[in-house]
Amino acid sequence: MPITASPPLMPDTSAPPVAAAPTHSSARRVAAASLAGTTLEFYDHFIYGLAAALVFPKLFFPQSEPLVATLLSFASYGVAFVARPLGAAVFGHYGDKLGRKSILFLTLLMMGLATFLIGCLPTHAQVGVLAPVLLVLLRIVQGLALGGEWGGAAIMVNELDPQGRRRGLLGAVVQVAAPIGLLIANGVFALVTWAVSEEAFLSWGWRVPFLLSALLVGVGLYIRMSVRESAVFERDADAGRDGHAPIAEVLRHYKPQLAIAFFARLGGDIAFYVFTLFLLYYVPTRLGLPRSVALNAVLLGAVAQILCIPLAGWLADRIGRRPVLMIGGVGGAVWAFVFMQLVQTAEPGAIMLASFVGMVLVSFMFSPLASFLPELFATRVRVTGASLGFQFAGVFGGALAPMIATGLIAAYGSTLPVAIYLAVVCVLIAVAAWAARETAHIDLKDAGR
Repeated sequence: MPITASPPLMPDTSAPPVAAAPTHSSARRVAAASLAGTTLEFYDHFIYGLAAALVFPKLFFPQSEPLVATLLSFASYGVAFVARPLGAAVFGHYGDKLGRKSILFLTLLMMGLATFLIGCLPTHAQVGVLAPVLLVLLRIVQGLALGGEWGGAAIMVNELDPQGRRRGLLGAVVQVAAPIGLLIANGVFALVTWAVSEEAFLSWGWRVPFLLSALLVGVGLYIRMSVRESAVFERDADAGRDGHAPIAEVLRHYKPQLAIAFFARLGGDIAFYVFTLFLLYYVPTRLGLPRSVALNAVLLGAVAQILCIPLAGWLADRIGRRPVLMIGGVGGAVWAFVFMQLVQTAEPGAIMLASFVGMVLVSFMFSPLASFLPELFATRVRVTGASLGFQFAGVFGGALAPMIATGLIAAYGSTLPVAIYLAVVCVLIAVAAWAARETAHIDLKDAGR
């Protein structure tokens, strides 16, 4: 039976005014601001992931064995996922109390500054152990920023359509930012590695994608300055917010929703990173193929998501959030085994096919979350609840997936354990979707009941 929860409701002594429907121009501004800012945040996030696979083991952890250096580098990558729930809690708190717009500006500024400073860091050869320490500290700042970014952006676009006619498609605008950011990050890295020698790349070329972030973030901040506050939030802004503690309220009254959000997100997060960062490690180090094969496969996978995330969002409005999530979860569980078999062939075409189909299925796991998760929570706790569910899953998903996959390969010398690991967490998506009620067409004023 679907799980529902009924948090205590405050007596409705006055009927709040219905939020005015946004004009087409204002809706476009909000959607553009969410897409641009979140794309840049994910660009910053992914260039770190690429550098963690390709560069940081040599420059920041050079005294370790190659496998250990890779694991340490991925661990520094995963630190941000641990910081994300804290960012979700802090920025969710202020997003629910003060408004959605302010956190969108601050999180983008934090991410851009941290990314730029990573590009300025000295290496281990220059300052010793201080180099990886500074790298991890800046990575934590990135995690805090991204922890607050997703919830604010997803809620802003969802609250453009409180009656629920096209929230799935609007949420897809936020979700498609991830593959666009990944595509830009891979494209910039590919361009730099093509333009300079291996020696120059390790010396200074790797810094270019990080330093470029300053220019891109400036553009994103300019776009976000023109966005108005959410009308749904403003409608409910005076609904007893004195003494309002969103985190405590979510943890007290929304435990079933948090569990559903966690498991609905977990498998897609792991699948995303296995289908991307795993290839960047496995293809050159285990198969002995050129690094460009893995990069091209990841680029093709990003294209698949850019095409299919809007489709999955559209379907989520037509047939519901639950069926789309189930398609992605069950399909991902089956494809996990096919994916590993295709990669094992060491044929570039088969590896690209494996990534493309895998990321199509990830699109069905990922796209509905930007509408489904916010619909689980009431307006007064929506940013906090959706952000915490989304980001806590990242701690056990994306943070650990690269290290677990690498460790399983090292321990068993086979990709089968990785396929089993991925299949199990993908099945959990379908279970979480089955346990939830359908929220596709509810009014947001009824969310969380």
